[in-house]
This record gives sequence, C-alpha cells and structure tokens, in this order.
Amino acid sequence: MEDPQSPFTIQDARSVDMVGYLQSIGFEPVRIRGANHWYLSPLRTENDPSFKVDQRLNLWYDHGLGKGGTLIDFGMLYHGCTLREMLHLLSGNGVEPKGVFRQPSRTENDDAGIKVSSAHPIRSPSLLRYLEQRRIPQDIAAEFCVEVRYELNQKTYYGIGFRNDMGGYEIRNPYFKSGSSPKAISTVENGSDSVSVFEGFMDFLSFRAMFRGKPESNCDYLVLNSVSFFEKARPFMEKHASIRLYLDLDQSGKAHTLRALSLCSKYTDASAAYKGYKDLNEYWARDGDQRKKNIGRRI
Repeated sequence: MEDPQSPFTIQDARSVDMVGYLQSIGFEPVRIRGANHWYLSPLRTENDPSFKVDQRLNLWYDHGLGKGGTLIDFGMLYHGCTLREMLHLLSGNGVEPKGVFRQPSRTENDDAGIKVSSAHPIRSPSLLRYLEQRRIPQDIAAEFCVEVRYELNQKTYYGIGFRNDMGGYEIRNPYFKSGSSPKAISTVENGSDSVSVFEGFMDFLSFRAMFRGKPESNCDYLVLNSVSFFEKARPFMEKHASIRLYLDLDQSGKAHTLRALSLCSKYTDASAAYKGYKDLNEYWARDGDQRKKNIGRRI
C-alpha cells in the first residue's frame, strides 16, 4: 500500500534506476555482463560479487542471502527502515544524506580542494554500518568523530570526520581517505605522563574500544594523521615520560618507529601486538574477539 502522506509513490520508486541509486550511496559494479551488474553485496560482507542487478528489469537478487526484489525491498533492508521511511528517503526527505558516498576520481582527490560544509552527529546508516565493519562502537565514535558533508569539484560527499588540533578534519568512508585543510595532528590530554601514538584515527578508536573502562585507556593520545608530522609532534610526545608507538606496519611506519627508538629511551615500539597486520585497526576488525587478551598482555 502506498503511503498517502509521502510525496513519493511506489510507482515513482519503481522508475528509479537501481544501478544509479547504488552508485549514489557508494556502490559500483565489479563486473557488467549485458544488463546484469554484479556487486559485492551491500547487505553483507563478502569477497566475491554475488549481488546482481538486472538493469533491464530494474530488479536485484543477492545470491548469498537468497533474497531479491525491487529498489524498495532493497532500501528497506539496507537502511533498516519502513516503507514510509524509504519513500520519504527517495523523495529527498529521509535521514540518509543526499551527498554522494563514494571514492572521488583520482583528479578529484585533492586535499587542498576539500571544503567541509557541515558537521553533525553521525546518523547515516551507511557510515554507522562502516563503523560496525571496522568494529568501532558507536558511542566511542560519537565521542571523537562527527559526520561531515564536504565539497570537492562542485560535488558533495559525506564521511566520518575526525577533527585535528587546527580545526581541519580527517575524513573516512569505505571509499575515501583524505582530509580538509588545515592539516595537523590531533591530541587528547588526560593529564597522564604516558602517551599512546597512532598514525590514523581508526587505530586510536580501536585502542579505545579494546581498553574501554580499563587503566590503559587513561593515557594521553596523539594521532599523527600523517607520519610527515612526526618531527613536529616530538615536543608533545617527549614531554611525557613514556611514549608507546602504534604505527602502521608498512615501510614508512616501520622507518619512523626505528627513527623514534634511536632518539631516546622514552619511546617503545608496541606494534608487536598486531604483527602480521597492516595496522591496529585491521587487527582489531578481523581478530579482536579472539585475541583481545593477547594484545592486553603485549601492550
């Protein structure tokens, strides 16, 4: 039954191209064969595309779930909403941002051109789902992050924003990793004589999730936001008696860790806790439940 209070009808919804709608919320097909567009499922995590949209019929089917249907059926599952809410969303009156949720093209990915136009508490279902995938509790994210709408080359996007000490934002969603000017470090001071240092804010949030309510979480924090800020961050780090480094395990992160260890004995490399992973968040997202006790012993 159509919702008489909605300006958007079921018939209107049926005329919305599902391939275009998926693109507008950040999903691109992995392969296209005729009218069939194959995606990694927006409804669950998978490595091989099994979510098909027949653009000719404007219908979808998720082979992993064994479910399919119209755009409305998809939207109600994806957004966890009612028919009325989905129709309002499609009309532009729903809670989901109208900005594009995808990776800008290479020519668009220019930090200097990013302008944050608004910031508010995180409420986008897509961003909340992204946090869930990264195993970041919503209340921890809400304490340190916001949802930002940002403009780039006359297009509007949205993502999770983490504020730095100069008022710029580091911005993340599943398809985009960048930031707005001015670029700077982010610090959290709790009056501690020890500081934990991270490259990116997802690692910081992961640490907070691991040690929620535990003494380890009472330290000061530094998020570099880029290892290029390491030297500028030294005065803040070295005013502490103890400096624990949780840098990425790529070539640059390892090099900066070695550099720090050569400076003075205050520095400690804590990366052994997530050896075999790219960074702390990858470790936490993949194996947090099984290895939480182990990382506590190592850290």
